[in-house]
Amino acid sequence: MSSNQYNVKPGDWDLSGANFIDNGVNFCCFSRQATAAELLLFEQDDSPEPFLSVQLDPKIHRTFFFWHVLIENLPDTLYYGWRMDGPTDTRESGCRFDREKVLLDPWCRTVSDRLWDRQKASVPGNNLSTSMRSQLVRDQYDWEGVGHCHLPLVDAVIYEMHVGGFTRHPSADTQYPGTYQAVIEKIPYLQSLGITHVELLPIMAFDLQDVPPKTASLGLSNHWGYSTHSFFAPHPHYACDPSRARDEFRDMVKALHRAGIGVILDVVFNHTAEGGADGPTISFRGFGNEIFYHLDFIDRGRYRDYTGCGNTVNCNHPLVTRFLIDCLHYWAHDMRVDGFRFDLASAMARGEDGNPQHHAPVLWSIELSPELGRAHIIAEAWDAAGLYQVGDFPGFRWAEWNGHYRDVIRAFVRGDPGLVADVATRLSGSSDFYEGRGRLPANTVNFITCHDGFTLYDLVSYNQKHNEANGEDNRDGHNDNLSWNCGVEGPTDDPHILALRRRQAKNFMAILLLSQGVPMLLAGDEILRSKGGNNNTYCQNNEMSWFDWRKVAENDDMLAFTRGMIAFRRRHPTLRRDRFLTGKPDREGQLPDIAWHSTQLNQPPWENDCNHVLAFTLAGVAEHEEPLHVMLNMQNDGADFALPQIQDRRWHLAVNSAANPAVYPVDQQQLVHADKFHVQGRSLVVLEAR
Repeated sequence: MSSNQYNVKPGDWDLSGANFIDNGVNFCCFSRQATAAELLLFEQDDSPEPFLSVQLDPKIHRTFFFWHVLIENLPDTLYYGWRMDGPTDTRESGCRFDREKVLLDPWCRTVSDRLWDRQKASVPGNNLSTSMRSQLVRDQYDWEGVGHCHLPLVDAVIYEMHVGGFTRHPSADTQYPGTYQAVIEKIPYLQSLGITHVELLPIMAFDLQDVPPKTASLGLSNHWGYSTHSFFAPHPHYACDPSRARDEFRDMVKALHRAGIGVILDVVFNHTAEGGADGPTISFRGFGNEIFYHLDFIDRGRYRDYTGCGNTVNCNHPLVTRFLIDCLHYWAHDMRVDGFRFDLASAMARGEDGNPQHHAPVLWSIELSPELGRAHIIAEAWDAAGLYQVGDFPGFRWAEWNGHYRDVIRAFVRGDPGLVADVATRLSGSSDFYEGRGRLPANTVNFITCHDGFTLYDLVSYNQKHNEANGEDNRDGHNDNLSWNCGVEGPTDDPHILALRRRQAKNFMAILLLSQGVPMLLAGDEILRSKGGNNNTYCQNNEMSWFDWRKVAENDDMLAFTRGMIAFRRRHPTLRRDRFLTGKPDREGQLPDIAWHSTQLNQPPWENDCNHVLAFTLAGVAEHEEPLHVMLNMQNDGADFALPQIQDRRWHLAVNSAANPAVYPVDQQQLVHADKFHVQGRSLVVLEAR
């Protein structure tokens, strides 16, 4: 290409990123302290040299702290990068400008890391031949009339899954394993499971090379994706054609929406792939390190790390807040995403001084944004520096991963004593965290397992983590998992232990789906997927992490149980109440909305610290909905539970985790004739009154 054919004009400062305008493209970035800017344009993502290099004149191409230029007659597709120059007195100003580094546009919609070398970007010197490249492509996507999935969160069943790992295993038998396209092929499975939303581990473009050196030496890479470098761009490695990553992601969203399944993104706004002081210069560090990150008050060359990942994004700086809100609007509007789960969201609550703010501007901006008014917003309400805010996020819309629910239910099913009162509160929607602040059961996202930690089957198969394969001498990952191996650590042929593990897994799954609030399942738990006791597989892009589709047939009883429990929850609105339980009738002449029992009626075991049993009766809320009676027995021995008598109704067996099948069909006729029911040890039973 000849540089003579392009007309260069001043451009506009209020169009962030690269945007087509009439006959040209407007490029704009922000950099308050930069003294010079250069825009590089490439024909291909691996072009050794730019076909056009434009030095921006600050008198013409700078407004406030925005650098901008309009270039006419450019092709519809090209690649580009920025070079910025400015001060490097890190100790005083915190600036880290490096005029030799090629930077990604923070607003780029598609990115290529084909040439990327993290080490080259982490040391001084020119990285033109090993840099990432932003891609410019004209947007012409056709949604074919498919909109969002606007399902209330209170009715949701969330399925946390990894886009690549879900279909990477050879047994997936997909045309393009590990891609957005392959997820489309598996939509019938998701529909058959009955889930309402997929919550995708990070799909914003991340650095595969961001792992510790020893881990990298083992040939391992960043698998989970909690190492974002481009917040507006879909991860290119999940696309069949990386240059079409944006459209391929939208193809997946469109197909999921057609199937009635919503899409929630796991968003990593708390830190970036640029790491600590010895990390690479990718984007933000080269444009405005002193603005984008929390820096030490005395030595501005040091990063304050509240995330355990080397840096912390300064989310409540006005410019950064605007950037993050723009990003969410883009994903909600242009990409039609239905919600967001914010990783280590408590780090986002920290003000510019590092202290938590109850009215953090970025959190309130998300809460009150009209553009996000129907998007689900979910916080992982803690950070790596000890800030724990479950029940304490602002406003009324924020839902939260309820870590306390996870811990209490794990300990109770394991057999720990003295928990029944706390268990009852968790089953009821954690009113102690939410009701006093005017919030609702839908504000708690309940889970037993997630990507971070043991799978459900490992939770009942291992007492200790086994992370040696990660190359960190088993130091990484959580040490206290509240797990129980049922008598043997890891694999065993003992049929009694194997049966107990299955029953425990079903207990966990049933309790989760019987609880008020929003249940979230980890993909693969429904087929008893194991990671061999590794509770931190962030770097394991291999069979240890992948969804093994052979287990769909091998563990069909667990799969059937999970499907049955999800269907049971859907059939019973009383399990999805939009207000907290009171112990009083919803309407005159009805049963109390809930009544608590032990093995004896109306004698809840709140004062018995050694008790491992709990029962409760739930009234129906919908017309003709059957009341439910739930009996939990987490002790080793069986127990006889007294049954309440309801006028003109008889009890029918609906769920028995000790039986096979364990969930009975809706039209089953198995009556319970006695006034007591024997619940086997380490099991639960649910009855319906008809």
